[in-house]
Amino acid sequence: MTWSASARGAHQPDNTAFTQQRLPAWQPLLSAGITLPLFFCAGLAFIGLGLGLFYSSNGIKELEYDYTGYPGTGNCSLCAAEGQGRAPPPNCSCAWYFSLPELFPGPVYLYYELSNFYQNNRRYGVSRDDAQLSGMVSALHHPANECAPYQLSATGLPIAPCGAIANSLFNDTFSLWHQRQPGGPYVEVPLDRTAIAWWTDYHVKFRNPPLVNGSLALAFRGTARPPNWHKPVYELSPDPNNTGFINQDFVVWMRTAALPTFRKLYARIRQGNYSAGLPRGAYRVNITYNYPVRAFGGHKLIIFSNISWMGGKNPFLGIAYLVVGSLCILVGFVMLVVYIRYQDQDDDENDDE
Repeated sequence: MTWSASARGAHQPDNTAFTQQRLPAWQPLLSAGITLPLFFCAGLAFIGLGLGLFYSSNGIKELEYDYTGYPGTGNCSLCAAEGQGRAPPPNCSCAWYFSLPELFPGPVYLYYELSNFYQNNRRYGVSRDDAQLSGMVSALHHPANECAPYQLSATGLPIAPCGAIANSLFNDTFSLWHQRQPGGPYVEVPLDRTAIAWWTDYHVKFRNPPLVNGSLALAFRGTARPPNWHKPVYELSPDPNNTGFINQDFVVWMRTAALPTFRKLYARIRQGNYSAGLPRGAYRVNITYNYPVRAFGGHKLIIFSNISWMGGKNPFLGIAYLVVGSLCILVGFVMLVVYIRYQDQDDDENDDE
């Protein structure tokens, strides 16, 4: 089969610099004079940034307490022993006493930490219904199959919120008290529990279903609470702007962690006389012990921490930059030695010629 000149021309691209790839271009020649300075400059930059991140992280103050309740680890062991690995008895409480010899600079963040808890498990991570959490009425009464076995209750009612993530909601509570003078009374420190969830989660991903006759309880009528919960989702808080699917603690918990040891924000301390931090003195943390972790060998910690320009305490990032920067400089020196050695050999061969 032969093509005419006109047919061939109809399928040819235009004769322009762009279509014919005649545009001027620059192709770098990676010679030793260019590559070696790049390695050394990149190494020095990474080392400088790593030092800044590392020392900034080390400057962050932290105070932590393991209240898991293993034998000999404090008075919380009584609650854990009574539970014997299962859910502790209701209203079991314990306390942590500590003293600060100087100001703990603010802003102070209160976290809880869990270890040996694999929120990154695949079946656990998909055990939720995002349509239900966004407030869709149809999904509220017909949860997704991914929520099984926490999709329907024993009586056949749809569970709201459904899934393993919601069913395992962390429900320990804390309150902080300050003794300003030795022998004086303890005064409660205000904990700011607002805006602890990610903005996108709270304002975009999570929504309550439409109210029925102005009542959230009626909106959830015909649903059941998760098996491990002691109250339905619409009673999580007396604040109407912090209950149901938009409860701050619930939203924080539903953002799953990537590692088996993780922290989640519980509150900020930034109000009243504590806006600059925690003053010196004696303190007491009252703990309502509800969440069992000993059954799977886990640990629970309370952590007080402040932050820096880089965020919370995280020495890994600074160490990673230091390692990469050191490797860049090491590779640069190796390449320099190889270049000098073979450059001398080339010079000797040219002299012989």
